[in-house]
Amino acid sequence: MSLSADSSVSSTGSSGARCHLSGKVYGSQEAGPKLPPLFNMGPSAFIPEHEIMEASPADVPCGGLDHLMQVMGLHPHYLQAFLRSQFYLLQVDGPLPLHWRHYIAIMAAARHRCSFLVKMHVQEFYRMGVCVDWLKGLRYAPQRLRNLNDINKILAHRPWLITKDHIQSLVKAGENSWSLAELVHAVVLLAHFHALASFVFGSGINTHAKDKHEDEVSGEDDYCGCNDRSLDPEMSLDNTGPWATDSLGELEALMERMKKLQEEDEEEEASQEEMATRFEKEKNESLLVGCGEGFQEEVGSMSIIARFVEDATFGYQSFTRHDPPTFRAQDYSWEDHGFSLVNRLYSDIGLLLDEKFRTVYNLTYYSMANHEHVDTSTLRRALFNYVHCMYGIRYDDYDYGQVNQLLEHNLKLFIKTVTCYPERTTRSLYDGYWRQFHHSEKVHVTLLLMEARMQAELLYALRAITSFMT
Repeated sequence: MSLSADSSVSSTGSSGARCHLSGKVYGSQEAGPKLPPLFNMGPSAFIPEHEIMEASPADVPCGGLDHLMQVMGLHPHYLQAFLRSQFYLLQVDGPLPLHWRHYIAIMAAARHRCSFLVKMHVQEFYRMGVCVDWLKGLRYAPQRLRNLNDINKILAHRPWLITKDHIQSLVKAGENSWSLAELVHAVVLLAHFHALASFVFGSGINTHAKDKHEDEVSGEDDYCGCNDRSLDPEMSLDNTGPWATDSLGELEALMERMKKLQEEDEEEEASQEEMATRFEKEKNESLLVGCGEGFQEEVGSMSIIARFVEDATFGYQSFTRHDPPTFRAQDYSWEDHGFSLVNRLYSDIGLLLDEKFRTVYNLTYYSMANHEHVDTSTLRRALFNYVHCMYGIRYDDYDYGQVNQLLEHNLKLFIKTVTCYPERTTRSLYDGYWRQFHHSEKVHVTLLLMEARMQAELLYALRAITSFMT
């Protein structure tokens, strides 16, 4: 799905990003209703391996990329921006020591039981050969790192609860105090790896650990629910309600809705009062959207991950009347507030994050399934804004009535699971929406969800830091 309107895709990106490789579309009339084989041992449990390999960046051999990079390589232009940002966070001189950065990555990934990322950064820690005792568990780490536990769990599951008091407790903790620069670095790392866990699960990334420390980072956490269709038996691949059509009819209906909304955008807009009402309606309805039920194991049974998690029962919880009021983007936005603050306290990271956000939001190939010359800007905006809506963030210039017209129920179910409970994502959730679309288009959806989630976490955290500073 060419979910973007940016024509500035690099020459590297144009070669492999479309990924319309097989000549068949899963769920189309040609492909029939058959599901792919249940287990796929390539980079992704959801995507046929040959599609990923054929679309890998030409200048990087597949053997040189881990599974995560291979799947992201379906969109090379985005992958470049992602790698620049992650390299800067983990490797370039900054406020935090290198081994602390990998430890924070472990803490963040463990909140979502993401063994793929936990193992990856445990291995990096071993390779660095410093403070390896910390890998016995969080209680072996310095108190300053342990003090991040509260902000880690809140950012991961209920970021709207973060206040300046959380910031003050870290910055004014005596000998264990964090500087604001260090804290911003840590917050960006936490948000980055929370969101990356959403991508890992949402794309069905297969765990693989080929390292001399494999035994030490393996355990009972190798189970992956992403292949298991039977785990959410109530999930049907058939849609209901106004979207209850065959896959071809569903696609045509979606394109017609997009075209109609684009035409309406050029006409007169609804009043601000009506726009606010539509946001509240969509936010309240999002609370009623279920989530995947495929991964219900307690974190206590997962040896390697359990070491790095405190208060394991703390998870995503829907808004209540006691939660803070709506986060109004016009009062604190990434473009006008968050970007400048993060760039001031952690030099240049704001530029790299902004590039990454813009790249995924504007990424497009002007196609949808087998249709060419399609403007998908309204669909991309609906996906991004729906994630922010679930986090209580409202844009006063956006008509949230468009969300229900563009995002069908199974897609909303996938979005909420990947964003709020990524460890519960199953293959049936992935297969259950947009059955006629290409896998590369579904990966683009998951990239949009990942970046929207990261930006939402950063907005709440940076607003709290701004409040503390003023």
